[in-house]
Amino acid sequence: MQPTLKFEQMEMPVASLGKESCVPDLMGEAVLQNQLTFDLDEHEEIFQGYGKCHNTYPYRQYNTYTRTLSNCMVDVAVLENQYLKATFLPQYGGRLWSLIDKTTNTNLLYTNDVLQFSNLAVRNAWFSGGVEWNMGIIGHNPFTTAPLYTAQLEEKGVPVLRMYEYERIRKVYFQMDFWLGKTDRFLNCRMKLINEREKLVPMYWWSNIAVPEYENGRIVVPAEKAYTLKNMRVYKADIPMVDGIDVTAYQNIKTSIDYFFDIPQQAPKYIANVNADGYGLLQVSSNRLVSRKLFCWGNHSASDHWQEFLTQKAGRYIEIQAGLGKTQYGCIPMAPHTVWEWVEQYGPVKIDSSLMNASHPERYEAINQQLKRQNRTQKLEQILTDTIPMSKKKAEIVAEGSGYGSLMEQGTLSNHLEFTCCEKSLEPWAEFLKTGVLHQPDPSVRPDYFFADKATLQLLKKTINTSNKYNWYAHYQLGVRLLAKGKYKKAEKELRTSLDLQKNAWAFHGLACLKYNQRKPKKAISYMAKGIALQPSELSYLKDGFKLIVACEGFSSILELYKGLSTELQENSRLKFYYALALHRVGKDKEAFELLKNPEGFVLEDIREGEDSIAQLWIDVTKALGKEEPVPYAYNFKAYV
Repeated sequence: MQPTLKFEQMEMPVASLGKESCVPDLMGEAVLQNQLTFDLDEHEEIFQGYGKCHNTYPYRQYNTYTRTLSNCMVDVAVLENQYLKATFLPQYGGRLWSLIDKTTNTNLLYTNDVLQFSNLAVRNAWFSGGVEWNMGIIGHNPFTTAPLYTAQLEEKGVPVLRMYEYERIRKVYFQMDFWLGKTDRFLNCRMKLINEREKLVPMYWWSNIAVPEYENGRIVVPAEKAYTLKNMRVYKADIPMVDGIDVTAYQNIKTSIDYFFDIPQQAPKYIANVNADGYGLLQVSSNRLVSRKLFCWGNHSASDHWQEFLTQKAGRYIEIQAGLGKTQYGCIPMAPHTVWEWVEQYGPVKIDSSLMNASHPERYEAINQQLKRQNRTQKLEQILTDTIPMSKKKAEIVAEGSGYGSLMEQGTLSNHLEFTCCEKSLEPWAEFLKTGVLHQPDPSVRPDYFFADKATLQLLKKTINTSNKYNWYAHYQLGVRLLAKGKYKKAEKELRTSLDLQKNAWAFHGLACLKYNQRKPKKAISYMAKGIALQPSELSYLKDGFKLIVACEGFSSILELYKGLSTELQENSRLKFYYALALHRVGKDKEAFELLKNPEGFVLEDIREGEDSIAQLWIDVTKALGKEEPVPYAYNFKAYV
């Protein structure tokens, strides 16, 4: 058959994602990679800690999703030829959702049977399954649950699917082109990162590939060492045996853990997940994607619970990943006015089943020889070179992403990517860039947009004492920008001016975050309580506010604020958890236990990966009451032990 590209819809159970939070992310979510120490030599060059972000400003959290599923029609893009069928989710970060090997009628990826959101990403909401394209910052893509620009073009009679966006933290563009030629047995993925800025940018890319956890399955990767961690300390280990466990046989791994495989410079760049018969998925790339990784949830009670929490009936999975850097513990310096490009391919692989009981080097050498016979590494580099003209072609937009890119000044490296001012509420910002006059929305209505670019900041500064002098919203926006840059004194002045001009919950939130960062908890709590009084029914504001007050140990304030909520809001699992925690911290353990005693009826919908809060609360409350009961399975999420 001729290769095809179709834009369709697929019915599947989907949880409600909810709206973005009404306030910008100024506190951030805990990112495990940002909390490590290192036992490595300087020559390892993993840029540890470089490019850390403590929040995701100017993005907002997705923190109001639920676990209630309903059947929905989801937009999909489908590439197909006689050998493969690849299905993508353009509205959810462009994720490659499934990859069917038509010769065996086998899905080579782990495809979830639901879109079930959980708190595992930098903007909170995340879902498991498929191949997630992570760029920009450590801790998943800011677009992982957001739409990308989706477009199509044709190259020498072959349809090409293009997805792209403008990323606002690094202020760079990313572009992904996908195609299947008539005789291709592997999906082609051509990736491009574009830095048109005048400055060095910390850059990050990992392709996170969810694959089935096969019974007696194996990871095959051409490496004999890996970076891993113990007790939150990173070190380098020989593989496959680490602490007496063969880590290529992932079902042997007891706890949730990462292994970043150190592939020699001259070796082919690939990773495979194969079943007991030696059949499975091979991911291979051109040389820029230097590293590969295994993430395993482990095999104990809490890791079992996480596997169940993320799906309905799709079963267990692991992740194999491919990245720009040796680890995910730091970003890579990307020079100004630079383009980074590479090609990834995804398809089936088969090694002799007898090798499943052979040594790790024998297995990876078998794939090495296959790739050598196919001349695969050289062909990938040739594909990358041959498709440079295609990657610069303009494409026909099929679905729009965000409108931010339309407000940015594009250069020659990105001007083939078209951006539209698709959200009507962005139009006042476009007008502001023309006239210098910022709109003034109703202060009771959630703010519309937040920016981190140079042009809007300079214009706000230039006009704040002239055309925007009496504009509460302009002072708020400038205050938040200064706060995000760590200029606390100037930020406080602007946020206070905003409140003097118009009392608003948004400036109170900004001041609360500012005082939290200055380690002035009493003032932070006071400002946050005043903000909540103005927005008593906005769930995202309440969750952000309660989170800050708990971080400041304002437990008496939590008790008072919680009792003032509507019955519906009191039933929100996160707010109820904060209330139960506050009850315990003020000595009201009997009341706290009443809330916790029915674990099946108290599901903390947005529990964070690595968070052990509800289990620890159970331990502390039952101990205080002299019960000391074991942690219920429903509360056990401590996968990292």
